[in-house]
Amino acid sequence: MKKLFTLFILISSLAGFSQAQKKADKATNQWKYEIECAGIGTDGTYLVKVWSYSKNGKIAITQAKKNAVHGIIFKGFSGGERGCNAQKPLTTNPNIESEKEEFFLSFFEEGGKYMKYVSESTDGNIDASDRMKVGKEYKIGVIVSVSKDALRKDLEAAGIIRSLSSGF
Repeated sequence: MKKLFTLFILISSLAGFSQAQKKADKATNQWKYEIECAGIGTDGTYLVKVWSYSKNGKIAITQAKKNAVHGIIFKGFSGGERGCNAQKPLTTNPNIESEKEEFFLSFFEEGGKYMKYVSESTDGNIDASDRMKVGKEYKIGVIVSVSKDALRKDLEAAGIIRSLSSGF
């Protein structure tokens, strides 16, 4: 009986996390995040800090990777401190996300292709100053490395963005 009860608790916990993940994915589809330079990355990468919002702090951390790739493609980020230069988004077409909606829905799905270009640099450890309660949500800052050269190359191959050598 004790084992059955423990199994019930475990399954309930996983179902609760899954529900929270679905809510976080819905929130992520609204793309509520901030992105800033976090330093100089290795050649071909950007090192960024992504501030993600979620009612569940753990979910905000997992969504940061998705938000980082989205930010590199569609927002870019300002330079300033830490020897960073401002970076424009990879796309210059402000409507490309809706024009290529099917591509981006599968690209950004949980465990989607975006994962190929991103890694968390903080190993899951978030500094206390990077975790804030804002209203009913958490605002979590996560440092992420994005392989921008590989991302650009694959988006060009998929016809999402033009290559740098294609001219104006």
